Amino acid sequence: MKRFALFLFACACGFAEVRTMTLRQVLDLALQQSPDLMLARLDQAKARNQVTIAKDPFIPKVFGGSGAAYTHGFPNSIEGNAPSVFQTRTQMALFDRPQSYRIEQAKEDQRGLDATFGSKEDEVAYKVAVLFLDAEQAQLGLTAAQRENENLARVQELTRARVGEGRELPIEEKKANMAVLVGRQRVESLSIDLINAEISLAEALGLAPDDRVQPATEERGSVQVPASEDSSIAAAMENSKELKRIQSNLQSKQLEIKSYRAERLPKANLVAQYSLFLPYFYQNYFTQFHYNNFQLGASFEVPLVAGRAARAYAAQSQADADKLRIEYNRTRTRISGDLRRAYQEVQRADTSRDVARADLELARDQVALDLAQNTEGRLPLAKLEASRATENEKWLAFYQAQHNAERARLDVLRQTGGLLAALR
Repeated sequence: MKRFALFLFACACGFAEVRTMTLRQVLDLALQQSPDLMLARLDQAKARNQVTIAKDPFIPKVFGGSGAAYTHGFPNSIEGNAPSVFQTRTQMALFDRPQSYRIEQAKEDQRGLDATFGSKEDEVAYKVAVLFLDAEQAQLGLTAAQRENENLARVQELTRARVGEGRELPIEEKKANMAVLVGRQRVESLSIDLINAEISLAEALGLAPDDRVQPATEERGSVQVPASEDSSIAAAMENSKELKRIQSNLQSKQLEIKSYRAERLPKANLVAQYSLFLPYFYQNYFTQFHYNNFQLGASFEVPLVAGRAARAYAAQSQADADKLRIEYNRTRTRISGDLRRAYQEVQRADTSRDVARADLELARDQVALDLAQNTEGRLPLAKLEASRATENEKWLAFYQAQHNAERARLDVLRQTGGLLAALR
């Protein structure tokens, strides 16, 4: 039943498009059409539009129109102005200190979103690179597991023959059968891991739901990390998009506080209006008449009693600013601690990889020795195949250790801000 379900899953995936891509191609495509980055770009567009909205009171707006109505008594319009055939008016703020601070705040919010977008870029690049390495490791592991399973199958056949000849105990055949079953289970598990890794990579790239991305076979150099841990921490503090975002948010709160405190300042607005009159409405009331009439000046507004709301809003913003300062210091401490732990993981992963490499070399030497003894007729073929199966198992362990070492290095580069430059 389990094999049948696996077969159906493989058939369903068979209708999907499988793309073979290198790591650099994957990164380039992710930076173009990753759903996370597309959402972040929409937030950036909203922030730019918010700056335009904040500037709107200082942009002159002109309104024109005409109308007709029955008038009884003194000529007067519904709005209180003299009736006109055509009228235009404009309005614009000349001096509005709170609104000026809101403009600067909108610009600062935009800079904060730019820093957030840069952080999202690093996050997407790290996620895609890790998924690519996962798929690559699953691919290599599956190949090694398949070779191991072939060796175990040959051991099973040879052991069965030796048991039939009475040269081995029956329990040895059971051991060989068990090893084959374990090998098949590993192949099935790695096959599913490979399919899931390729599907997850396609999802991160924003491809179609049924698409898969297969890592291309390429010679790729080892990712290098800075040797100095202290210099890496300093670079991480300087390049941290998260710290820049917090600084921008803090500056935005300071501008918001200033805008609330500036509510007690006077405001000045432009006053401009043009009206076209006809003598019909005015010949019985005024001795002088002008067709073209306009007013140009400024209106001033001075708050006499501003109330307490602005002061309360300023106090709330000040509390938010204090929280951001605490968050800034805590983030600096976390970045330093995370980076030191990342370097420790690199050292641990390198040591594990060296051990796995030495263990693999030992297994390969053992296969070479067993092959020579088998050629001389001093070692059964079943023992040689068992040594080869052991070698493939060591290859699996080495691939996993190498994968862990690469992931540890990517984590260091992600925290220092040099991930994209190192991979591209």
